[in-house]
Amino acid sequence: MLAKNRKIMDILKKRLAILLFLLVLTACGVKPTVADTKGDKALLVDKAWMLGPFERPENAKPIIQSNPAIVFKDPMSGADVAWQSKATFNPAAVVKGKKIHVLYRAEQDRNVDSIGGHTSRIGLAISKDGVNYQTEEAPIFYPDNDDQKKYEWIGGTEDPRIVESDDGTYILTYTQWNGKIPRLALATSPDLKKWTKHGPVFEDYKDGKYNERETKSGAIVTELKDGKLVAAKINGNYYMYYGVPHIWLASSTELINWVPVEDYAGNLAPVLNPRPGYFDSWLVEAGPPPVLTDDGIVVLYNAGNSSNIGVKDLGNRVYTSGQALFSATEPWKLIDRSETPFLKPELPFEKSGQYKDGTTFVEGLVYFDGKWYLFYGTADSMVGVATATVD
Repeated sequence: MLAKNRKIMDILKKRLAILLFLLVLTACGVKPTVADTKGDKALLVDKAWMLGPFERPENAKPIIQSNPAIVFKDPMSGADVAWQSKATFNPAAVVKGKKIHVLYRAEQDRNVDSIGGHTSRIGLAISKDGVNYQTEEAPIFYPDNDDQKKYEWIGGTEDPRIVESDDGTYILTYTQWNGKIPRLALATSPDLKKWTKHGPVFEDYKDGKYNERETKSGAIVTELKDGKLVAAKINGNYYMYYGVPHIWLASSTELINWVPVEDYAGNLAPVLNPRPGYFDSWLVEAGPPPVLTDDGIVVLYNAGNSSNIGVKDLGNRVYTSGQALFSATEPWKLIDRSETPFLKPELPFEKSGQYKDGTTFVEGLVYFDGKWYLFYGTADSMVGVATATVD
């Protein structure tokens, strides 16, 4: 009888805790996010450590779209090319001079009917208010006649992520695509205009052990310091989550040279894997730079679904967004992860484009004017934004 009473009391305590949590959210003007998964319309997907909840603007529309009228003198071909005629998507973001700077992937249409068959360059859009974005006429980062052209031509420079270091240097991670192997690469800049390319991140590691292997999506851990996100050091090292269809980890002492985390046998050790039965059953891929918080490292990641072993109603190959929590002192140690996506394709522009299955592909995160601004690619075609109030 005593054990039964204790069990009842435990249940009541848990329900009371949930009720109090919901009341606090409501009092703060925050609507708890719910998801319809496995028929449970009342399933709360918010966890105390997660960033958000994120909300789209009212009557949400793309903030950046393709524009075939803008041309650029391409140094590789010598021709004037419509460098963002096909699509603009998969954005990075950073705050500079009290303005949001969005670095987005722009594709030149090469009349090839396949994803990845076009030439990508990185453009820049700037906003003073987080609502209106003005794009630059020319790309700020692109394939050139330099020592990286063998890795970057003719596919281009893709899918940027960006962080700022303590000394104000901007660290850009991106994918080099030569039409054969996608490689995770790194570049630095003092001003987002002049760039130094450092080449593939793992080109020299163990005589190029991973240089002929697909690598991409490098997200360097950050922390909120003096009102902006900067690269965070943990026990003397910087850390970067990267890769697809699993997420791996690498470390660095100075943000330029990186060492992948391996197991005792010298193999890459995945720190986040796809999960049968969930929205991330097909693949997981690092999103924007993770954030070091009081709870640990919050990693926002992109998730692909395989409906036969995942969420049946979500569809195959649909990209949604999840969150995972890692230890603040052992970045390879997974503590928790979201049960349902916190962002998924719902609006027409998120489900129409060259990737018709739909994507909300998160890549850019900034703290601006008291809010989180999360930038994401939609259907490999446009750029969207969602915001969350920061406590």
